[in-house]
Amino acid sequence: MRVLITGVTGFVGSHLAEYCLDQGHEVAGTFRWRSRDENLSIVKGKVALHDADLRDPVGVRKVIQAFQPERIFHLAAQSYVHASWASPAETLSTNIISQVNLFEAVREAELTECRIQIAGSSEEYGMVYSDETPIKENNPLRPLSPYGVSKVAQDLMGYQYHQSYGMFIVRTRSFNHTGPRRGDVFAESNFAKQIAEIEKGLREPVISHGNLDAYRDYTDVRDIIRAYVLSLEKCEPGEVYNIGTGNAWRIGDMLDTLIDMATVAVTKQVDPERARPSDVMRLEADSTRFRKATGWEPRIPFETTLKDLLDYWRERV
Repeated sequence: MRVLITGVTGFVGSHLAEYCLDQGHEVAGTFRWRSRDENLSIVKGKVALHDADLRDPVGVRKVIQAFQPERIFHLAAQSYVHASWASPAETLSTNIISQVNLFEAVREAELTECRIQIAGSSEEYGMVYSDETPIKENNPLRPLSPYGVSKVAQDLMGYQYHQSYGMFIVRTRSFNHTGPRRGDVFAESNFAKQIAEIEKGLREPVISHGNLDAYRDYTDVRDIIRAYVLSLEKCEPGEVYNIGTGNAWRIGDMLDTLIDMATVAVTKQVDPERARPSDVMRLEADSTRFRKATGWEPRIPFETTLKDLLDYWRERV
């Protein structure tokens, strides 16, 4: 099939491109001029690359018309929660307007058989009370960041376009996912990079961190991409599905696990700059609906994911 991945040079996009290529699909992807060079080189020569800002409707229409995709995985987004506090307008514009342009381009091209997956986020749930975990899809959405608000808008837009125009759109809400190639602005990857730098003698043996008492449900990116592919094969259009392991890790315990893997002694230190105006304290998925629909199960233990992430940074610092 012809598979289009928006944000193909991103963390998830590059892994998904490789997976789809292995499945024998023809793959195209969009990227922006400031996309990560390393991940760009991973897919270059294997994927038809389109330099396109999805906020530009003309550019999006050209990509859709040229490639005529049968499957679209919409991953392109401003995905860093902390950055959304500094640039809320840019986050909302990038995430919402880009998706409007994508949907309209597919409609204009009359690609009635095209299936679209929207990569939503557990951040849509936001304020989750203790009696609401594990979180089901019908839990109230109380986003606590501009990023979370933008993902709610994308999510509901997917529902609206399915209902209004009959488009085959599956909404997924993936909980935290990580692994090799994870950007260093995200906590677990930043910790791993700091450890790698300490081991090489490039920084003092002290890890800077923010809030360590939040809990997150981590899935390996290589399990997540399998889930995304299954979502367009097995799930019902218009519906929403949580994707996660169902096991929440305390951030501090995750950091301690990484420190235990270090080859040198490391201590910890709070960095006030890493604090957020408000934080989601516990995100833990009930992915029963998705597992029943697809048969998906995570395969990679989180300790393995963390080791692979740390080794990734050891090769690069």
